[in-house]
Amino acid sequence: MPANLPPEYHKIEATLREAKTAPEKIEICEKLISVIPKHKGTEKLVALYKSKIAKLRDEMLKRPSTARHGPFRRIERSGAWQVVVVGPPNAGKSMLIKVLTGAEVEVADYPFTTRVPSPFMMPFENIKVQLIDTPPVTPESMEPWFTEMIKTSDAVVLVADLGEPDTAGLLEGIISGLKRKKVEFTASGMEIPPEKGPFLKRAFLAANKSDLDGTGKAFEDLNVLLEGPFERIAVSAETGFHIQELKRRLFSLLRIVRVHSKVPGRKAETDSPFVLKLGSTLMDMARAVHMDFAEKLGFARVWSKDGALEGLRVNRDYVLRDEDIVELHI
Repeated sequence: MPANLPPEYHKIEATLREAKTAPEKIEICEKLISVIPKHKGTEKLVALYKSKIAKLRDEMLKRPSTARHGPFRRIERSGAWQVVVVGPPNAGKSMLIKVLTGAEVEVADYPFTTRVPSPFMMPFENIKVQLIDTPPVTPESMEPWFTEMIKTSDAVVLVADLGEPDTAGLLEGIISGLKRKKVEFTASGMEIPPEKGPFLKRAFLAANKSDLDGTGKAFEDLNVLLEGPFERIAVSAETGFHIQELKRRLFSLLRIVRVHSKVPGRKAETDSPFVLKLGSTLMDMARAVHMDFAEKLGFARVWSKDGALEGLRVNRDYVLRDEDIVELHI
């Protein structure tokens, strides 16, 4: 049976040959799978791309041959920031990541479907955030590599199962297990000193399966039973409830700003912003563009998203705001 591939397939397939990094190749393969017509004539082609995705993800899991505390899986960073998604068995992490990213994620209605950590890219407006889907974790199954992965991440999302009567107890077990390994969570708005970076992570709680009966009370009970500084939101991966709000909360959790560069006399480039930490200054952006700009910067003009600044000339210690447009002059 002929495949009858659409023209869109060939356009996307051409970009695969130009892709250089594993995350880029994975994203393109997932796009190809989404546009391939689903019938008997394309089964082998779809299987080929799924196999390619699996191999690329394996390549991204770097396992040192010797490790004092067991295997450590380090995942290559990609996108604006890296967020580790954590939860007990059957909390719906993988389904939630599938909805957030649109990627082909293995999902099943039984626990431990996810066996190894896997990276996925979540689009948010003009950036992408890397989400790491992790195997279900309990205090008894908390391997050393899991703790190390959290230490090297930028933030953590805890996923609760509102349909599980003991969901607070299961999450408390995970939180306590990490505390014993010197890793603790803090609220999304907190500033973390550099020296505490690996051991103190901003965290957010996504209470999944809010579409089930009786989960409104379960969410209220969770707020009372579960101790912790993190914000909470009730979501449903099944119905899409609060998914867009969850994306916005995830963006806020990262405490970053997107800054657009502008060449004098031209329009601003808004598709690929520079992503910097909240509180970054004009000089931080100049260094991100090129060291020559940092060393030779004369002045800069800024246009703000709210229209308060319209090409205003600013000094080097100007604190950048999200979606600022900056024109550097040397």
